[in-house]
Amino acid sequence: MSETSSTNQPINWRTLGGLFDLENKEARIQELDEMMLDPNFWNDQEAAQVVISELNGLKEIVNAYYGFVDKQENLEMTLELLREEADEDLHEELSSEMKGFMAALSDFELQMLLSEPYDKNNAILELHPGAGGTESQDWCSMLLRMYTRWAEKRGFKVETLDYLAGEEAGVKSVTLGIKGHNAYGYLKAEKGVHRLVRISPFDSSGRRHTSFVSCEVMPEITGEVEVDIRTEDLKIDTYRASGAGGQHINTTDSAVRITHIPTGAVVTCQQERSQIKNREKAMQMLKAKLYALKIEEQEKELLEIRGEQKEIGWGSQIRSYVFHPYSMVKDHRTNYETGNLQAVMDGDIDGFINSLLRSKMQ
Repeated sequence: MSETSSTNQPINWRTLGGLFDLENKEARIQELDEMMLDPNFWNDQEAAQVVISELNGLKEIVNAYYGFVDKQENLEMTLELLREEADEDLHEELSSEMKGFMAALSDFELQMLLSEPYDKNNAILELHPGAGGTESQDWCSMLLRMYTRWAEKRGFKVETLDYLAGEEAGVKSVTLGIKGHNAYGYLKAEKGVHRLVRISPFDSSGRRHTSFVSCEVMPEITGEVEVDIRTEDLKIDTYRASGAGGQHINTTDSAVRITHIPTGAVVTCQQERSQIKNREKAMQMLKAKLYALKIEEQEKELLEIRGEQKEIGWGSQIRSYVFHPYSMVKDHRTNYETGNLQAVMDGDIDGFINSLLRSKMQ
């Protein structure tokens, strides 16, 4: 049983290896391994973690590739046994293994789609509720839980960089740092407005409410890109940090807010006890936001060239989560939908991410 492509030709795994640059990936692994042998490697902890993250991600891809090669050979050997002698149990086993093989291959293909310059980077994710007070702020807290669950299931590390609680319930705004290989590549599919329709638990009349939360996603920018930021264009404020529930966030005047005056971009960080470290982190976040704004402007220009009338930003609703009168989550860009609302709110959003990435490939 030879795995086939859309042209019904057996997959040549060596050629497929070339499609995702196997040779260069193996060379890069060797280069990173050598970097880790440098006696001064751990002098810069942050830079070291970037190297380790890239190395682990590359090794995972290359090992997966060779695992597929071995798995296909085993499946072909099983098929040859069936050709020599029919065996119903062996046939069922082969069919089951083939389904698992195809599902894993589909996931692997998706990883290969994450090839844009900053797809491999960590992600910075911001959630901001729209108008609606407590109801929209509660929706923001639900999305915060959803993304946290999604990241944890993938083995990503989640850091709360900034958190502002609602007066009665929910979240006024939150910024997360999500660390893991391809975190930005996956989460960039989540940028846009998320719409909730439900019977509000905060409405004593039991009326149906519609709430909106804006999700912004940026790649964490370290030293690999230059963003021109002039000191005179910045307004820097410090304030007292506020904790997020049971999370440990300091309560000294160390939180930092930086406003980029020409663009109006604002970032805040209260993760660290040190004002200096919060300022450094906030500057990284600002670089990421300015980079994201640059990409957004390029996308707008492309849409204008194509003649497409589609607003990018707050007015661009990407997904609806309907709790009442029925249960459904639907992505308006790809029409991908599911009725398993609870699974989605527990972090099962890969179907939405995958469908958008594949649609862009097409």
